[in-house]
Amino acid sequence: MNTEYDGFDYSTSLAGASFPSPIFTASGCASSGKELAQFFDLSDIGAVVTKSVMNKPRHGRPTPRMAETPSGMLNSIGLQGPGIDHFLANDVPWLLSKGSRVIVSIAGETIDEYSVLARKIRPVQGISAIEVNISCPNVENRGMVFACQTDTAARAIDGVRKIIGGEIPIIAKLTPDVTDITSIASSVVDAGADALALINTVLGMVINLDTMRPHLGGRTGGLSGPAIRPVAVRAIYQVHSAMPNVPILGMGGVASGRDALELILAGASGISVGTASFGDPTAIPRIQRELHALLVARGFTSLRQAIGYAHRASEEGAQ
Repeated sequence: MNTEYDGFDYSTSLAGASFPSPIFTASGCASSGKELAQFFDLSDIGAVVTKSVMNKPRHGRPTPRMAETPSGMLNSIGLQGPGIDHFLANDVPWLLSKGSRVIVSIAGETIDEYSVLARKIRPVQGISAIEVNISCPNVENRGMVFACQTDTAARAIDGVRKIIGGEIPIIAKLTPDVTDITSIASSVVDAGADALALINTVLGMVINLDTMRPHLGGRTGGLSGPAIRPVAVRAIYQVHSAMPNVPILGMGGVASGRDALELILAGASGISVGTASFGDPTAIPRIQRELHALLVARGFTSLRQAIGYAHRASEEGAQ
């Protein structure tokens, strides 16, 4: 895809990494892109954010793993995957052969595991950025999610930064299940994160009325889809207001160009699309086209002009 079409500059950047379009896949919703490649050219979108990979192969949580909810869905997959060695030997080369920009998402159960993953990724050529998914239970701290506390969130990012150095941009993925997301965001940026991914899914549960027990095999799961979009908008707006120079990869319930524009106006520099692709495998290129049309219709000549515009509009209205 051309970064210029109809005279419009659709390109964006996240912590120094450049992308021709702001629309990406969301981690966990398209594995490593092979399924979606049946429906559109992966090189035509901003980037593929891979499913979060761990150091060793992982079977994931027991079934059932998914449940429909009003305006969304719950998933409890448990980060099933082949492990980092298989992933780097097979998935990354395949994505690069398709001309895709690649953001590798990593997850760990301990601080050391994040560092091990970073050490294995560092020598790999062609990776645009690393998404550090710290919305995972920390087995060293009684299962407390890394991103729920400033110190554990910062330590996980610091461990990756010390290994990666300045070679690959680091994007910290945060959970909205905290009292003050700006304090968590500040802690990971101070620890070395170049950008932020907002938001991960919201913790939820469904009770099966036939069995009268939790429906999901893992009991709780991550709520995604349109139901969480207002939460994403709020989190992005708050963090951008506090740290306007820190790039944000926004996500959470984006199913149309209008949804994507809302997150961009709140402060997102890029948008990841996840749940919408389950019902419509062509959702990402469709949203990409819709967003472009909306930006042009509102008089913008580049995507960058729209990033965080809601903040500037609010300031002008208050004068």
